[in-house]
This record gives sequence, structure tokens and C-alpha cells, in this order.
Amino acid sequence: MGAGHVHKLYRHGRSPVHALPPHTKLTAVFAFVVVVVSTPRTAIWAFALYAALLGTVAYAARVPASFLLKRLLIEIPFVAFAVLMPFVAQGERVDVLGMSLSVNGLWGAWNVLAKGTLGVAASVLLAATTELRELLLGLQRLRLPPLLVQIASFMIRYGDVITDEMRRMRIARESRGFEARGVRHWGVLAKSAGALFIRSYERGERVHLAMISRGYAGSMPVIDEVTASRAQWSYALALPCAALVVCLLGWFL
Repeated sequence: MGAGHVHKLYRHGRSPVHALPPHTKLTAVFAFVVVVVSTPRTAIWAFALYAALLGTVAYAARVPASFLLKRLLIEIPFVAFAVLMPFVAQGERVDVLGMSLSVNGLWGAWNVLAKGTLGVAASVLLAATTELRELLLGLQRLRLPPLLVQIASFMIRYGDVITDEMRRMRIARESRGFEARGVRHWGVLAKSAGALFIRSYERGERVHLAMISRGYAGSMPVIDEVTASRAQWSYALALPCAALVVCLLGWFL
């Protein structure tokens, strides 16, 4: 993968978090999310400590709060789902501002919002400090099935190609005076989507034939090997270990 494949979530920096090997960061984020999900929803203070831990990581990575909060907007659909839970859930009810809400629904909404927000925030921090190519290196180092790594690699490589093809098709439609203003134009958009699929499929076939002609036999060459020292592992696992202590306190206090 070339250096031009830098995703929009990535934020250039030279912080200690940026310098960590990718597989250590992937492991730390996965372990942190597992710990957060395992925390009892009634331990509200624990989630505040988790947020403080993520804030510490963001500070160490020099990721501004505005950058992080803007990327958290991706969880809006989950927020909408959580808002509905107190109204539709069954069980004991309580009056809040003149509205009858379910107690179980309120706890469920809090559970979804707290754990979902922390998980998304951890993922955003991972993406902000790790380039796409490094993520593939990390997945490869963690022994993810090679076929899945190849699929992810091709998705990253040709995502921009497909996006550019969509842009050219849109320009072609607009140059012919087309504007999607209602349901009656959905047919044209559907045909465009079908044409895009066919073009993408044909491009994929050509790429596959080109790879076979160059000796491809079902596996890609091994990407540069990455290693991590004991100190780097300790630094990366500090986050999930601290979160684990908080989780255990949440269960036993």
C-alpha cells in the first residue's frame, strides 16, 4: 500500500501512542472494550473512570477533544435507539418530567450509551494514531486469517477507485441535466448503482487476471514484519489493565 492511502480518521503525530506497534494497540483496544462491556451497568462511577483513562490516552496521543467528539457523531443511530428504550421497554415504570418511562429501559439506554460511546471513542483513538497500512500489519502480526487480511487490503486499495468512479458517473448525469428530486428519479439512480457494480466487478476480474499472470497463487507476499518490545507491550496494555482493576472494583464494591 502506498503512502497516499491515509484515512480521514488518522491524525499525523509523533506521540508515544503513535510510535507503538500496531498489534499492541489493536490488542489493547480489544481488551479495553471487552472489559468495558463486562462492567455492571449500575457502576456509573466506573464508566467515568474509563472516560478519564481514554482522556489520558488522547492527551498522550495529542488528539484534541474537538477531533474526538466530532468523530463520535458516528454513533448517533445508537443514541436514537437508546432514547427509545425507556418508552418501549416493559416492567416497572417511573415518572420523569411528566413521562412514564420504564426503569429497565432507562438502565438499558444508559448501558448502550455508556459502553457504546466508550467503545467508539477507543476505536477513534486507535484510528487517529494508526495508519491503515499499519493496521493491516497489526492484523497480520496477530495471525488473523490471511484471506481476511487480503480482503481488507484490497478494500483499502480500491475504495478510492470506486469512489472516483461514482464521482465520474455523477458528473456525467449532471452534465446531461439530471437532478434527483424525488421518487421518480430513483430508477435512474438504481441503474447507476447497477452499472457501478458491473464496472467494479469487471475491474476486479482484470486485477485478478493481472495478479495470476504475475504468479499469484492464493496468498500475498508477507508484508514487512513488525515486532514489539516488552516495554512497548507494557505501555500499550496499561490501558486495559487499569480498566480491568476498575471493572473488578465495580463488581465487588
